[in-house]
Parts: sequence; structure tokens; C-alpha cells
Amino acid sequence: MSVGKSIKQKTRQFIDSKHMLSGITVASFLESTIVPIPLEAVMVPLMQARREKLWLIALMATIGCIFGALVGYALGYYLFDMVGDWVINSFSSPEQFEQVKQKMQAQGFWFVMTLGIVPIPFQIAMLAAGATKYSLLLFLIATTIARSIRYFGLALVVYFAGDQAERIIKKHKAKALVATSIIVLLAWWMSTLF
Repeated sequence: MSVGKSIKQKTRQFIDSKHMLSGITVASFLESTIVPIPLEAVMVPLMQARREKLWLIALMATIGCIFGALVGYALGYYLFDMVGDWVINSFSSPEQFEQVKQKMQAQGFWFVMTLGIVPIPFQIAMLAAGATKYSLLLFLIATTIARSIRYFGLALVVYFAGDQAERIIKKHKAKALVATSIIVLLAWWMSTLF
């Protein structure tokens, strides 16, 4: 059985479970921290089957991701303190790291926002923000906005497309990611002008 079919089968069992909302929160937490599971493959069929909880599912996925982001930030913050000098001296120089740190302080919000939306592992943003001691508040705001766009965007498609949502998402996913990434990158660029 393919991974996709196995996930769909487990999703069908999960849909009517009393642990559905807490399960999606845990899945989102794991997806944002350590397990690269395709959360959309679970969320879209779940949202289609439980339309009465559509917005709550998106909210719980967002909350799970925010808690996962806090863990990733903490790992970057504390682990980098333990091994940071070795990493800097092995892979770059203190001067290069200082440049990265300054760029993160100046443009970290948009860096986190972009990686929270585009299909690049979000763990990079979490660890970089923690390692450079980027503002935790700004990190959480950027994470919340980016992941809300992702999960509530899925909910919006399901709300309007209903049972056709999965097909529409598969067909237009790449275009939607490119368009959203361009919008975020344009906003990032425009923010550097002011």
C-alpha cells in the first residue's frame, strides 16, 4: 500500500475520533519540529469530512505549529550556546556569523514569514531565530501569520470548493505557493525601502 493511501485510510479512522482536534494539534507540532509528515494530506480530507469544525481544525493546527516553533527556537537558542563556538569556527568565522546575526535581526521577521509559507523546512527558521537570539515576540508573530496563511488558506479552499478541494489543491498547489511566495517576497522587499 502506498504511503498516500495508508495516510488516507488512517485519516478516515481519525475523522470520527474524539481525539481528532488534539490529534491534529499534536500532528502539527510534530510536523513543525521533527517529523516531516505531509500535514496537508491529513488536513484536507479531515476538513472536508468535518466541515462544521473546519475553522477549529485550522486553528488547532496553527496552535500546534506555534508550540513546535517555540521548541525549535529554544533548541536553536540553547543548543547553539553549547556548540555555537565549534559550529562557527568549523563552518565559518565569528565575523561571518556576526553578519548573519545582523541580517537576522534586521530582516528576521520576513525570513521567518517566508520559510513559514514556502515549501522549505521551517526548522531552519526556528533554529536560526533561536541561534541568533532574534526577538521571540517577533518570531512568534511571524510564525503565527505564516502558519495561519497556510492552514486557514486550506480551510478557505475547503469552505468554497467542498469535496473538490483536494483535487483543486493538487492541481494548483505549485501555482499557489509561487504566488504566495512572490507576494511575501515583494512585501519583504518593500519593507527594506522604508
